[in-house]
Amino acid sequence: MTKISEFLDNWGTDIWEAIIQTFQMVGISLGISILIGLPLGIMLVLTRPGKAFSNKYVFGILNIFINIVRSVPFIILLFFILPFTRFIVGTTIGVKGVIVPLVIYTAPYIARLMETALLEVDRGVLEAYEAMGMKTRHIIWHVLVRESRSSIILGLTIATISLIGATAMAGLVGGGGLGDLAYRYGHLRYEVDVMYVTVILLIILVQGLQSLGNRVAARLKKD
Repeated sequence: MTKISEFLDNWGTDIWEAIIQTFQMVGISLGISILIGLPLGIMLVLTRPGKAFSNKYVFGILNIFINIVRSVPFIILLFFILPFTRFIVGTTIGVKGVIVPLVIYTAPYIARLMETALLEVDRGVLEAYEAMGMKTRHIIWHVLVRESRSSIILGLTIATISLIGATAMAGLVGGGGLGDLAYRYGHLRYEVDVMYVTVILLIILVQGLQSLGNRVAARLKKD
């Protein structure tokens, strides 16, 4: 008990600040990525051959772009777009400095997950609504998105967990958060206790999110 008290006295403030920074990075990046990724996923579905807005050029460009971005490891992407990040937000360090690369890394991933989820909707259901004369924009939101809600939630859960891993890597370049704390104190200063605590916190965070995502997805599937 004494060791725990001493640890909290020495590192409690730093760990709490790192947790807040991690939530900030994940929350902001995920929100922006969903705003970009969901429409991209819908466009991938609607512009593919045989769909409502079939366009092989638009589909091809989107498909290639997403594949290229997804094929680049986050740590390489982080360094590669440093000039672009500095141009957009004026800095490349701290929470503010990693939002741009996190969004560029996550949005295409979400787009691909959304595409997969939307393509799972029964074609017969879509044809029934089309036969009723429902407009495409209404079919998108009231049929495609609604019918695939469970898969979308599971996809967003996977994307969020991947994003948490990316924020940890962002700590290598001073991005803040638990990754930065683990690197600066756990690795560079050989404070093994700090390393263990950050790893445990990340595991708890990931397990909690996965359980929550599974529960919400299961509930939506029943509705």
